[in-house]
Amino acid sequence: MFRILIVEDDMVIANAMKNCLNQWNYKTETVVEFKEVITQFVHYEPHLVLLDISLPFYNGYHWCTEIRKISKVPIIFISSMSDNMNIVMAVNMGGDDFIAKPFDLNIFLAKVQALLRRTYSFGGAMNIIEHNGMVLNLSDATLEFNNAKIELTKNEFKILQILLENIGKAISRETIMTRLWESDSYIDDNTLTVNVTRLRKKLADMGLSDVVKTKKGLGYMVE
Repeated sequence: MFRILIVEDDMVIANAMKNCLNQWNYKTETVVEFKEVITQFVHYEPHLVLLDISLPFYNGYHWCTEIRKISKVPIIFISSMSDNMNIVMAVNMGGDDFIAKPFDLNIFLAKVQALLRRTYSFGGAMNIIEHNGMVLNLSDATLEFNNAKIELTKNEFKILQILLENIGKAISRETIMTRLWESDSYIDDNTLTVNVTRLRKKLADMGLSDVVKTKKGLGYMVE
């Protein structure tokens, strides 16, 4: 289920968007503390952000810039400030689309669905996994974080994919090895240890220390 974060201080508009999206089985959350948008963004890990320009404390351009420092998540600006200058600025700041207020909910929904489809669908499946600002690209086995990008070996990639698909769950070494045996490379217990060690070093070099945790007697996990 796609998670959508709504950053809109007009609660009538925010609730209208929320109700519309919920009817189509999207999971939504609305920001209420407008000084803490990034905190809520990181905690919620949305697949899409709906962002107003005129907000309390800091405007939408500020928050778009802050989000772009840690994530490539798609952002749709939604604002009555829909002159050409603001539309161009929204795109240049990192926005992916712009919806002018007032808007028709059917057009709003169509734009949301189109952007989600373009971003996440490839052969009907999501081709990235995002967690706490790091983005694992399933199509080319690369990992991105804070504007840095690295390539992972086949085994490193598969191990991280398994753990990110099971956030908060300890995955046994046996389960991981079984998943890796399904590919064309055999991996035993010692090889798994070596690959996990190398993966942890690559993560640490990117500023992602202690991401892959060892749970004694259980296996590995990402929280």
